[in-house]
Amino acid sequence: MNDHTHRSDDDLLATAEARIQEHRTASASLRFVDPAGQPLPGLTANVRLARHAFKLGANAFRIGAIEDPGLQRAYEDRFSALLNYATLPFYWGGYEPLPGQTSEQRLLKMAKWCRQRGITAKGHPLVWHEVFPKWAQALDDAEVLSRLQARVTAIVTPFRGLIDLWDVVNEATVSHRFGNAVGRWVAQAGAATVVAQALAWAHAANPGATLLYNDFNISDDFEALTRVLIERGAPLNTIGIQSHMHKELWPLEKIWRVCETYASFGLPLHFTEATVLSGRLKAQDDDDWHHVHTDWHTTPEGEQQQLAYGQQFYTLLFSHPAVEAITWWDFSDNGSWQGAPAGLVRKDMSPKPLYEWLMDAFHKHWCTDLSLVADAAGCVSTRAFFGDYQVRGRTPSGATVTGTFTLARLGNRDLTVTVG
Repeated sequence: MNDHTHRSDDDLLATAEARIQEHRTASASLRFVDPAGQPLPGLTANVRLARHAFKLGANAFRIGAIEDPGLQRAYEDRFSALLNYATLPFYWGGYEPLPGQTSEQRLLKMAKWCRQRGITAKGHPLVWHEVFPKWAQALDDAEVLSRLQARVTAIVTPFRGLIDLWDVVNEATVSHRFGNAVGRWVAQAGAATVVAQALAWAHAANPGATLLYNDFNISDDFEALTRVLIERGAPLNTIGIQSHMHKELWPLEKIWRVCETYASFGLPLHFTEATVLSGRLKAQDDDDWHHVHTDWHTTPEGEQQQLAYGQQFYTLLFSHPAVEAITWWDFSDNGSWQGAPAGLVRKDMSPKPLYEWLMDAFHKHWCTDLSLVADAAGCVSTRAFFGDYQVRGRTPSGATVTGTFTLARLGNRDLTVTVG
């Protein structure tokens, strides 16, 4: 990993709020006009951030999958109250358990649920050596790769508009260790060739999609792969970084160093799979990531530890200008990966302390909610977080007006806001 100037944890946290204000907010001039385009002098308006531009997310694998209707509603309510970003499951072996028999309708329903609630959906993953379909093991490698290409096209194309972000390839730096067609493809062609090809398939199916390469293997191999993909001009838009902490917590200095290292490639960063437990840690020598534990529970002490570290984790990542998304893994302890107590909410969907802190941080503290008065030209200047806004105002004559606008990180700072 590239060397970067060492910064202490205390320094990183002490300077985080200033970085957040620098990189997540901007000064903007708002000009309020009526539907005819005429300015509204003296308008008194409440301007509130309705949706952060920053993607605050979790995997949403339990949408429609919980048998108890009350728990299902609670899961959905808790999720949509806090988050604006959701990862949906497209693992090959689960999505297509039998040849040609897919879960397309179930995933379409999940994606529509997200859209109805203003939640951006991402599909995960299109190409991976794990969750390999059992029926494909009997096919020769050429046939599997042909079907894999068809799978990418058959998924990305119909989901256009509903899902325009994809983890295209997962963990190719270690795929060569696996004895199936995908693993052998990577071993023979090389990770860069495989990832570039898969990215090209996805790009052809949806040229407007944001395409990620996603990996847990924070190493020189990951860096080299990213560098080659960029040099080859592969349609890679975003770097996905996993941060599962089942065994130990990352030092804050490591988090910052990882951000600085991968930001140097000039692409946005997504922390795609963040896990911090609220119970006992996994044993250092326990490398069985497939076993589901039934006796792994959240504890009051563990929840406080999750809160303390989670506050620092989110604050530090939100303060780094290259980071555009954080996805928690899992949202709930109900049906969690490995049965780990990693959720933001418990099995009964009651919120853990970290969930409550995130609600306060992203919907109150790091949020814009202002009362403004327009001048004689209908204008007012302010500083605000990037995102989508709702406006509710009253004219000097007493008429109530409403409207919306978006303050984009790379967009215009002089905005005309139509209210009526």
